[in-house]
Amino acid sequence: MANQFTHDFTGKTVVLTGAGGVLVSKFAEAFAQAGANVALLDLNADAAQARADEINALDIPGKAIAVACNVLEIDSIKAAKEAVDAEFGGTDVLVNGAGGNNPRATTDNEYHELDLPEETKTFFDLDQSGVEFVFNLNFLGTLLPTQIFAKDMIEREGANIINISSMNAFTPLTKIPAYSGAKSAISNFTQWLAVHFAHGGVRANAIAPGFLVSNQNIDMMFEADHKTLKPRGEKIINGTPMGRFGEPEELLGGLLF
Repeated sequence: MANQFTHDFTGKTVVLTGAGGVLVSKFAEAFAQAGANVALLDLNADAAQARADEINALDIPGKAIAVACNVLEIDSIKAAKEAVDAEFGGTDVLVNGAGGNNPRATTDNEYHELDLPEETKTFFDLDQSGVEFVFNLNFLGTLLPTQIFAKDMIEREGANIINISSMNAFTPLTKIPAYSGAKSAISNFTQWLAVHFAHGGVRANAIAPGFLVSNQNIDMMFEADHKTLKPRGEKIINGTPMGRFGEPEELLGGLLF
């Protein structure tokens, strides 16, 4: 991926959670191309390491490391911060990219009807623990890393927190009330952070992507061949003026800005 942008992050350290996935690992690559040292944090240490290895194999100025991290466990986050500090020094940019949905917090039906098949998982059947998991992963999974990493970012030149919200925060999709609500909380929390850290020199912003294909949603939108759209995927594409899904590269301009 050639870096189209002129931003210079030489000497900066960027920490990214959820970096074993398609989207955030592309973010990490973009920062490394711009000169930053990047720490790829993920619960799946092997996935993070594979992405870090790919970045380090490129002829670019930045260096990447992989760090195992559970964003829902304070001790795990603290250990990850110690690893980052030991390798790169303090953090300049924190990208809270960990998040996702869960089938236990997803309905089978888009609309409530009186004649639904008995086995249909409706809104009234949503599992409380599933809803809690989705809220915790997205909201607490953003708040807790911010508590640990942002403490040393106060008054650090160019310090910035970037949260990953979703267009679901503004126009909730059918079937996924917990995920939509959790991403709405991320947008609100980002605004809160921006005010809270206004006197500390730390900026807070959020990116709210539309539909991109990821490991988490590909089976929801495509058949087993990952080419043929399922009805859910067709509905999304039919409601998208450009008639296609977004690409991670299309978010990089806003990310680096």
